[in-house]
Amino acid sequence: MNNSIPVTTLNDGLTIPAIGLGTYTLKGNSGVEAIESAINNGYRLLDSAYNYENEGTIGEAVRRTSTPRDELIITSKLPGRYHEFDQAIITVEESLYRANLDYYDLYLIHWPNPITNKYVEAWEALIEAKKRGYIRSIGVCNFLPEHMERLEKETGVLPSLNQVELHPFFNQEEQRKWHKEHGVKTQSWSPLARANLVFENDVLQTVANKHEKSVAQIVLRWHYQLDSIAIPKSSSPERQLNNISIFDFSLDENDMEMIASLNRADGRRKAQDPATYEEF
Repeated sequence: MNNSIPVTTLNDGLTIPAIGLGTYTLKGNSGVEAIESAINNGYRLLDSAYNYENEGTIGEAVRRTSTPRDELIITSKLPGRYHEFDQAIITVEESLYRANLDYYDLYLIHWPNPITNKYVEAWEALIEAKKRGYIRSIGVCNFLPEHMERLEKETGVLPSLNQVELHPFFNQEEQRKWHKEHGVKTQSWSPLARANLVFENDVLQTVANKHEKSVAQIVLRWHYQLDSIAIPKSSSPERQLNNISIFDFSLDENDMEMIASLNRADGRRKAQDPATYEEF
């Protein structure tokens, strides 16, 4: 695994990088080139989803790069419409076929869809898929503590990781606390929030000026110091390198407090409350 990016170990023993590449909207040949560039620039954690419709793009980038498959951590996600057990197993198999991979390192339930209320059945399918060797580690996205408590109560298995919306305007303090207490790793989607709001924010710019770093680097370093794995998306080789060049400085307590002050109760980017949101 690339030595320039620190690693962290999940509760099932899988070791993964502390920052990765988001790939939402990266498709086709341009997407392959962007992902291949990221791998060549040192990224080893690649995040995808069945609903992104780019698992094939991920697989092609993996085939084009000279980096061995076993040095990469590749993630995909189960969509809400396939939570029934048999459908979920078939969907994992289809994800593998799309990417032409023998296994995924991480496979996550994309949303709990609590109104439909089949997420425990979906979780049982991921447990089975792991037993079959399709997946090395299983986790969830956007699950509230009560959802994960139910998974453990009914199956005996807690997720290794929960990928949640997390950025300076919505820092998920209570959710992160629950994760830490229960050994579930936090991963941040939309880590830079709306880029224009982040890059034009006076507080973040002040911290960036202090450290002579970009605002993006400050925010991604903040995620790292929160012990959350950020997965910023970028197709630009220059920004890809910028985004992982965050391990040569540290934010002090005052910096962290300044960034914490940006949190808002209504800080979600969209109206996607996991207590009610239903993903197709």
